[in-house]
Amino acid sequence: MVLNAHVAIVILNWNGKVFLEQFLPSVIKHSEGATIYVADNLSTDESNVFLDVNYPDVQIIRNTDNYGFAQGYNIALKQIEADYYILLNSDVEVTNNWINPIIYLMEQDKTIAACQPKILDYKKPSDFEYAGAAGGYIDKYGYPFCRGRLFNTIEADHHQYDDATEVFWATGACMFVRAHAFWEVDGFDNDYFAHMEEIDLCWRMKNVGYKIYAEPKSFVYHVGGGTLNKINPKKTYLNFRNNLITLIKNADSSNLFFKLIYRMLLDGIAAYKFLLEGNGLHFIAVAKAHFAFYAMLPSTLHKRKVMLQKQGFAFTHSAILPKNIVFQYFLRGIKQFSQFDYFKK
Repeated sequence: MVLNAHVAIVILNWNGKVFLEQFLPSVIKHSEGATIYVADNLSTDESNVFLDVNYPDVQIIRNTDNYGFAQGYNIALKQIEADYYILLNSDVEVTNNWINPIIYLMEQDKTIAACQPKILDYKKPSDFEYAGAAGGYIDKYGYPFCRGRLFNTIEADHHQYDDATEVFWATGACMFVRAHAFWEVDGFDNDYFAHMEEIDLCWRMKNVGYKIYAEPKSFVYHVGGGTLNKINPKKTYLNFRNNLITLIKNADSSNLFFKLIYRMLLDGIAAYKFLLEGNGLHFIAVAKAHFAFYAMLPSTLHKRKVMLQKQGFAFTHSAILPKNIVFQYFLRGIKQFSQFDYFKK
């Protein structure tokens, strides 16, 4: 392991025995020097038996319930001493020398709190994968997108994004995070359960002065949708709810109320688009997400107040597109990240 950094690879598992069987061997093979943990969210598919029998050297943290991604990781990471955590989905195949380039980068710049590798599609290795691609960004209304993926348009990897660069968020599918920075901002928000929690975490770390990076010298292959695939209404619900919460918690106060109103209108359009396409359950999911957001608004505003009280807190503007990505994509026809002049160096 480079520079004697203590690295802990932590795989959160819930009924993912089939993925552990398929992908854990690559993690063990290509992660010499790191300690490997599986944090299990009370699986019922004999994942733990499989690990006990076949991989006794892999340490298991047994959570007492299915706490989801956010709280599941928080509980597990509190039990692990390390300089760096690598949060790794169970459906990821890692590659030779996937750890060293990122740890080296983060050791050279102590202000980098989190970093991701290039995420490629396991099923179509020539393409980027939806959840992270070559690094995550947001627009001024809080909509996420990636180098290599705008909405459902996914680019082929022609090495067009092979430079290490500052981004806005690193994917939770494979996130390297500096342990003390993670806890400085109190880790993941347990209320998210799953989806968007890594964007919230990265935004909070940026707001207290850290940077988030993507380092494509490291690359992995991600199956995606292993727990909730994109056609599941619960995923729609969590994405819409958590995205609104993230915006209110972390965005600059300037015009925040009007940004929220605008977001509500755009979410409404998205909901009716679902309905016109015959996806009534997703229409209902968006409506439920908004009602849940209203119910959680007092606690969300309290969290915002707590963050504002942190010493050195300042709203970040780096790696935020000062435009509406929805308008840019659907009306202006911008389908590739490289078409944005704003991010060109």
